[in-house]
Amino acid sequence: MKKPTTTSKVNSIPEGFHTVTPYLVVEGADELIQFIEKGLGGKQVFIMRRDDNKISHATVQVGDSRIMISDIMHDMKPELAMLYLYVNDADAVYKAALDAKAEEVQPMKDQFYGDRSGAVKDRWGNTWWIATQKEEVEGEELERRAKEAYRQQEGVPAE
Repeated sequence: MKKPTTTSKVNSIPEGFHTVTPYLVVEGADELIQFIEKGLGGKQVFIMRRDDNKISHATVQVGDSRIMISDIMHDMKPELAMLYLYVNDADAVYKAALDAKAEEVQPMKDQFYGDRSGAVKDRWGNTWWIATQKEEVEGEELERRAKEAYRQQEGVPAE
């Protein structure tokens, strides 16, 4: 049997993708894509449908990252995730996500590690942390701030 020949090298990671790509499997993939578009500024890149018009595979672009999405099939169960989304204006995207019917999980606030972030949950159960890096915090300063934040969470007075 003769092997097929190719004339060009194929990239091991497809154009537009990164090494890790989230893949969400839900009941109602069309509505999830609409939520990502309206609430998170995403854009549909590719969609493939089954004969029953359910989505067998879709790709959505959010910023410089892609998310794969499909409806549940056969005996599959939903595959959900917690996603951390960096954007230029976390407050605006957070508000847009709430306007698109997301549920508030964590109000938007400045975090000890330098991000301004908050979290919402979509109606499928995925949690979206929406963040903008406000400052770079590293090393000893990060450790100091983390210890202080953990003490405050536990109600322990500062040293």
